[in-house]
Amino acid sequence: MKAQPPSDNASLTRDTSPVESFRRTDDPEWHWLEQRDDPQVEAFLGAANARFEHWFAPLEPLVETLYHGHLARRELAVSGLPTPLDHYTYWSETAADADYPVWWRHPNDDPSSAHCFLDLQARAAEQRFLEVGDMTMSPDEQWLAWTEDTQGDEYFDLYLKRLPDGEPRKLLGEIGSELTWAEDNRTLLFTRYDMTQRPDSVWRLRIDATDEEPKQSFHEPDPEFWVGLGKTRSRAWLIIETASKDTSECHLIPAHAPDTPPRCFLPRSNGVEYAIEHRPGYFYVLHNRNAPHFRLDTASESAPEDWQPLIAHRREQTLEGVDAFDWGLVVTERDHDQAQVHLRVIELDAGHRPVRDERLPLPEAPCSLMLGDTPHFDARKLRLREESFTLPVRWIEHDLDSGERRLLKVQPIHGDLQPEQLVCQRLWATAHDGERIPVSVVALADRLGQAPLPTLLYGYGAYGEVLDPWFSVARLELLARGVAFAVAHVRGGGDRGEPWYLAGKLEHKENSFRDFLAARDALVEAGLADGERIAAYGASAGGLLVGASLNLAPEAFCAAVLDVPFVDVLRTMENPDLPLTTAEYSEWGNPNEPTVRRRIRAYSPLDNLAALPYPSVFLQGSWHDSRVPYWEPAKLYARLIELGSARGPVLLRTDMTSGHGGASGRFKAWRDNARQDAFILWALGLAET
Repeated sequence: MKAQPPSDNASLTRDTSPVESFRRTDDPEWHWLEQRDDPQVEAFLGAANARFEHWFAPLEPLVETLYHGHLARRELAVSGLPTPLDHYTYWSETAADADYPVWWRHPNDDPSSAHCFLDLQARAAEQRFLEVGDMTMSPDEQWLAWTEDTQGDEYFDLYLKRLPDGEPRKLLGEIGSELTWAEDNRTLLFTRYDMTQRPDSVWRLRIDATDEEPKQSFHEPDPEFWVGLGKTRSRAWLIIETASKDTSECHLIPAHAPDTPPRCFLPRSNGVEYAIEHRPGYFYVLHNRNAPHFRLDTASESAPEDWQPLIAHRREQTLEGVDAFDWGLVVTERDHDQAQVHLRVIELDAGHRPVRDERLPLPEAPCSLMLGDTPHFDARKLRLREESFTLPVRWIEHDLDSGERRLLKVQPIHGDLQPEQLVCQRLWATAHDGERIPVSVVALADRLGQAPLPTLLYGYGAYGEVLDPWFSVARLELLARGVAFAVAHVRGGGDRGEPWYLAGKLEHKENSFRDFLAARDALVEAGLADGERIAAYGASAGGLLVGASLNLAPEAFCAAVLDVPFVDVLRTMENPDLPLTTAEYSEWGNPNEPTVRRRIRAYSPLDNLAALPYPSVFLQGSWHDSRVPYWEPAKLYARLIELGSARGPVLLRTDMTSGHGGASGRFKAWRDNARQDAFILWALGLAET
């Protein structure tokens, strides 16, 4: 029989929810929930969690079925792909019953002498949360440094270990996640935060001087700019990048002389983004100066200000990245028309002239393709990572000399549903302004197109992030029950290159929401989705996408899952003391400008609630989330309950032990996923128990 949760419209009245008990008449917008130290805040969240558990109790058998079905489909004991560095080969192993990996290495010439050098499962034993921010080996491979977050709030502690058997030593607390070794094998560079948790500075620490305090190498005073760290594959230069959402600036330090003051490569210019790669004698500058889709120029080390063209700006493609090797370059580029990423190999001769320029083959289209872990500067065998909605993740070794492609590893799939039983279809929705919106849909091959299917529609649409196809084992549980999974590649993301991103930010933000609704309608018009059974899913900025879409067309969906959703946009952007706010001005706008404030208010989900027929809503928050605070989904929950116009239940679950990314242990994360899927199946009428 179908599971029958206890809540229908009638049981969502105020006397059955915590909203009535915790309402404050002098604060109708529930801003008091922002006071983390107020005991009533935790009491409210606890009451909402209890209400959630009560409602969800009849679905718990389905949660267990989904969870164990997921476990049965995947390989639980996982070994990572071994990667050789100069002296040792490294890989991770995760036991079948473990949440976290154990890291191993052996001498390159002696595979029998394997040695465990970091056991994260053991380190997590006494922690409710553990996330490694960065892990890096010194160039001589004698020291391991890493950063750990044990709260979920993205404040990290720095640890150092002498290999092979030294004890881990905590060096610093509450720093940023990123680390980079200088080539002197004794200097470690890291980032620190300002008061708003913005990475604003780079520091260096001599590991052989235990009584020496870290020294600051760089500071960024502009609150819209975040600082990052890197090192060229040539190992010649340390790179400090400071960037806002639309402007960047790079500073160089010789990797063998880390005490050298950073040298600015090109002073920032508003709206100009650039990144640097290096080969001996040359810098490679990927930039958008007078080139909105980016171009690639070169500059000699002796005259870095004199740029010469290598790849010109093109109307139909965006250049996304460049990786330098001693023989040439691997360029990542995106086709605007087909929303497909490509890898391009350019070999250069001694005179710096291209002698080979070709694209690497795609396994299928659409798909994801990226350069995998290929650390050696002279490598002529590239590691590639491939996947799609129907192709599990696999790693390929591509030999540049022979053209041979060798399969290194593929994600195994167990059970009664195999990837070849799935089919992916790409259709194009027509937006309100006539633009073509790509929509991907995957389902069982013997069902897609036979009859309209209950459908889960996923979207994000911000920061230029790309939703290239990805394979999901958990998704198989939905597909096996006859659900279609669709992705709306809306403007604001980067799926069709840089123009696609620019057309969905700032004054164009409403395009993202209209595109999402157009994708929903296109699925129905094509006969692929059942118009009465479409659920929406969005996380973080995707929660904004879904929340705003619900305000525009609440009848379009039967349910929505908003995971750590950014829904209090105007109030957040008006508070420069919050993490991310000032750095986000170039994404959403600065509300201190009256026209921008009006624009943000016109779409901010919490500012546009009304007594509308909202669908069933599942809201997920995290207590330690520093990116989207717990109070955003909590306020949306309270105000939706107060409106009392939803067609189904409005539920809030706050994870009190994790941060923005959810649970750190894989089993807890999989169970959380099963809980969301159980709600989706219930809403789609498929919650058989």
